[in-house]
Amino acid sequence: MTATALTTPHRAPSPAVPRLVAGALYTGAVVVIAAVAAWPVYRSGWYLLLVGASVVLATGIAVVSRLRRWDGWMTAIAVTAAFLVFGVPLAVPSRLGAPLEALRGLGDLLMGTVFAWKDLVTVDLPVGTYRNLLVPALVVFLVGTCATLVLSWRDDRAAYAAAPVGVAMTSFGLFFGRAVTSAPVSIGPITIFAPLETAIGVAVLVASVLWLAWRNRDERIRALRRAAESSGVRVSRRPSTADRRRTALGVGMLAIAVVIGAVVVPWAARGAERDVLRSAVGPELDLAAEVSPLTTYRSEFDDARADNVLFRVAVQHGSPSRVRLATLDNYDGEVFRAGGGGAVDQGRFVRVPSTLDAGAGQDVSMTVAIDSLTGIWMPTTGRLAAITFDGDRASSLADSFYYSASAEAGVETAGDGLETGDAYRLQAVEPVLPDLASLDAPGGVDSSVVAPKSLTEWVQRHATGSGGAALDGLVRLLRERGYLSHALAVGDQTPAWMSELTGYTFQPSASGHSLARIDTLFTRLLERETDPRAEASGNYVAAVGDDEQFAVAVALIARELDFPARVVVGARLSSSDPDLSTCDAGACRAADLSAWTEVQDASGLWVPIDVTPQHASSPSLDVTEQRDPENVTEVRPDSVEEVVPPDPVQEDSGADDTSPKDAGLDLAWLWPTLRATGVVAAILVLALGPFLAIVAAKGFRRRGRRTQGAPVARIAGGWDEYVDAAIDAGRGAPKASTRGELAAGFATTSGAALAEGADRAVFSGGVATADEAEEFWRIVDAERRGLSAESGFWRRVRAAVSLRSFIRHLAPTAGFRERTAERGQRRAARRERTSP
Repeated sequence: MTATALTTPHRAPSPAVPRLVAGALYTGAVVVIAAVAAWPVYRSGWYLLLVGASVVLATGIAVVSRLRRWDGWMTAIAVTAAFLVFGVPLAVPSRLGAPLEALRGLGDLLMGTVFAWKDLVTVDLPVGTYRNLLVPALVVFLVGTCATLVLSWRDDRAAYAAAPVGVAMTSFGLFFGRAVTSAPVSIGPITIFAPLETAIGVAVLVASVLWLAWRNRDERIRALRRAAESSGVRVSRRPSTADRRRTALGVGMLAIAVVIGAVVVPWAARGAERDVLRSAVGPELDLAAEVSPLTTYRSEFDDARADNVLFRVAVQHGSPSRVRLATLDNYDGEVFRAGGGGAVDQGRFVRVPSTLDAGAGQDVSMTVAIDSLTGIWMPTTGRLAAITFDGDRASSLADSFYYSASAEAGVETAGDGLETGDAYRLQAVEPVLPDLASLDAPGGVDSSVVAPKSLTEWVQRHATGSGGAALDGLVRLLRERGYLSHALAVGDQTPAWMSELTGYTFQPSASGHSLARIDTLFTRLLERETDPRAEASGNYVAAVGDDEQFAVAVALIARELDFPARVVVGARLSSSDPDLSTCDAGACRAADLSAWTEVQDASGLWVPIDVTPQHASSPSLDVTEQRDPENVTEVRPDSVEEVVPPDPVQEDSGADDTSPKDAGLDLAWLWPTLRATGVVAAILVLALGPFLAIVAAKGFRRRGRRTQGAPVARIAGGWDEYVDAAIDAGRGAPKASTRGELAAGFATTSGAALAEGADRAVFSGGVATADEAEEFWRIVDAERRGLSAESGFWRRVRAAVSLRSFIRHLAPTAGFRERTAERGQRRAARRERTSP
């Protein structure tokens, strides 16, 4: 046997292969867990396609990056290129088609990287492929997968950063998901709260801990192998007592973490609200600041507006009886408004991505065409399931449509709201509603507003039974003893609303629905009931008003009986009561608008109650005639001074102010301009901000080195600046090299002179002068310009934003591993034996 045969080593697998396999397995596990966590957000087949394609692209970029030894900037450029090339077909599929649409899709893709994260929490789940809301998922799975692979394959300690990236990928689905957790699961006597979220958290925890533990063990094995090769000491492969103790400790810590994550935390958090990003972000509108439709209700009956068609409804399927404009759930004692929440409606207005779960009931399909209706309130019916906009503004209308499932109302915030010509088709569900008399009071009523004493007295006097039966009887009695009136006074000509009421006798009524106005309503009812002439005539009619006052009155009565109540402004398409106004052939005029009250049953259903008072029996004039309000004037002997009348309790009559106003300077163009400028500036800051920060940091560092300290310190700082400039330009700088060796390696014009000057200043005992420091820095500036001039434009840009000079002190010495390897090889060579 020859010596050559004995000394030929066996080809062993590369030591990097196990790390590559482990990193790939960990990344694959993280991708699967993150995809499961984000599935409830999208719940679409296109989302699964996006995840698969993103993983393939990210893996390809990571493999090429390792083979070509790319640095972080080259890898980031490759990921950005893949994002721009494949982003539109993967994340904005609605823009696929014509070249112009693809160009718009590219704009949506870029805008989505900035704004889609916030939009994602304002759209009801699942979002599917709505607009550009897949862009965050593309960023997470493309960038996150590539970063996890590249980091986990590294040989230094930066590889441990792969674990936080993997946890962040999983957190995307949890933070942008629903505000409620999954239903608890009982396994025998043990109940697991939030099982889905718990399983996701435990899975990513176990995967990360196992990979980190394997990586740490692999680091120790490699270190021991290097030590054995350099020293010749044989290392035992048998696990020691310390190894067993370390393994047991790791397993115990992992078990404790799993138990805490799977049992203790969900048990402690049971019943608590889950705070996610969706809980804190709402639509960009303040409904409480909008003018209440109930405040302007009476102005719809003016002659100049009463016959105007507001919108037209064409029903294709089903038989809806009402069209809702606004749901008003917040009453402060003065005005009923929308969006207040409180104990009545905790729902939020969110965007509708594609379809909503409308529950059980009769399916309804209809088309709404806007005529003269303006404002943000949209005509809807029942529980909305889907909506599709038509017309020139279809895209902007869809982007600015918000809907509250609990309020069953929608708003449109595009521009100033609805405009003539807007149209949309909606599918909804009309739930089967129980009879009012059969309702049970659920309680939980908002008690922040105390009803007037006159109302509570009237309720106590006439209430019979309890629950829905008592409420039904009180509403019937109130409508019978009320009288319809839409005005405080009429002119010489009969108003349009009055001409439609056969045999009507005008009675004046003030507008408004404050507590003072409701108190007046019930005070007159109580006074009428105690008048003996009312009993003799059988006429107890005394409350004069319209739906504005009576809807609020019924809502307050319902709350007295422990029914949550709200007021709705809308129109009726049909009604079994001939005295109630309805839209003729689907054309809803201003005079067809009405208001009604809705009360909530113990089952959660909202049941409408018609409140319009009768107009057949007029209040008896000999009993209920009332004097006009007087403003008392005090007359004195020496002077006569008129007393100024007091301010009205409420100024929400809704009467239009026709007095001319100075329009002032028109600045309507200013806000769109500022907003567009801000968007562009935000994109530029996000895109270029990190690079500008690096350039600024280098500038501050250079200025400090040049101006701070003694001349010797400034000369030393100048040498450091020269070395940093060479490193950023691509030169290597081993730590063990002297200044002269570095200058020779950099091979610049004045490098040797700088090395000699720096050595002389540092080892001279601090005798350098300020002029010498300034001359030294002049040479450094010239060398920096020379290094920059050697390369092209893009290489200069790359050098300007390079971080190599910041981390060079953290990098290991370049020659250290080579010397260790050489020592190991020499020792291995001496151990080789030849045959005799």
